[in-house]
Amino acid sequence: MPTLTKLYSMEEASQHNTTDDCWVVIDGKVYDVSSYLDEHPGGDDVFLRTTGKDATDEFEDAGHSKSARELMEKFCIGELDELPPAIPELEIVSKKQGLPQKVLNFTKQYWVIPVGVVGVSAILGFLYLKKK
Repeated sequence: MPTLTKLYSMEEASQHNTTDDCWVVIDGKVYDVSSYLDEHPGGDDVFLRTTGKDATDEFEDAGHSKSARELMEKFCIGELDELPPAIPELEIVSKKQGLPQKVLNFTKQYWVIPVGVVGVSAILGFLYLKKK
């Protein structure tokens, strides 16, 4: 019978960020390293700096041994759920309905200002050129 793998979000993993409750994400897997913090040769601050983000690069840069990689498997509690968040549905307006009433009101109210600025500028420009 296959083992079911628990999926965690990065947000959920980032909430476990204390010395008593510390999770890290490496290569798409989530590890609860709370019980290992005191034993880690690099200290607990190494783990605490990497909570809330993917720590794969930091793990690889440290050059961990094969035995360290085997040891970390006992701390694996699941995998990172890498599915993007759901996109909210958009309201579709058909061409027959036209623009919503709020948009129509907005466009009717604010066309006067740009037209007024252009009109005043044209009149002032005409008067300026007439004086020369």
